Amino acid sequence: MPKKKKPTQNRNSISAFLRKPAGQVTVVAIVALIIYLIAANSGGGTTSTASAREISVDQAYELYQAGTFVLDVRTQEEWDEYHAPNTTLIPLDELEARISELPKDQDIVIVCRSGNRSQQARDILLDAGFSATSMAGGLKEWYAKGYPIEGAPQ
Repeated sequence: MPKKKKPTQNRNSISAFLRKPAGQVTVVAIVALIIYLIAANSGGGTTSTASAREISVDQAYELYQAGTFVLDVRTQEEWDEYHAPNTTLIPLDELEARISELPKDQDIVIVCRSGNRSQQARDILLDAGFSATSMAGGLKEWYAKGYPIEGAPQ
């Protein structure tokens, strides 16, 4: 009894499709769509107001006025010079050791002098499961806009 040949038409047609520019573009488009969907859904599923990764000083001030927890990650010396009233100081280099002092059930807006350390702190808190965002521009911009400050920058 002769052996039956396996159908190779499907493999050949797929191979032929992928050799054509239209097939290659289609594959790239599908991969790009998958990457986009993964990136768009990687925000942890939170829909809170402070769920953006970075917000403007004006947005931060609105949240501050609404009673959102504001964390200042500058040094003690910077804090003593000036800070926004009713905020909490935990310097960035102490944050991981003191993370238990932060509320897990609230949004947290993180501030620093210019916005760089607050991004680092935000990433630490996001990795630890907090709802956190950093304020772009830092307290220098906060002060320049005339928002409340205790003390004064020198």
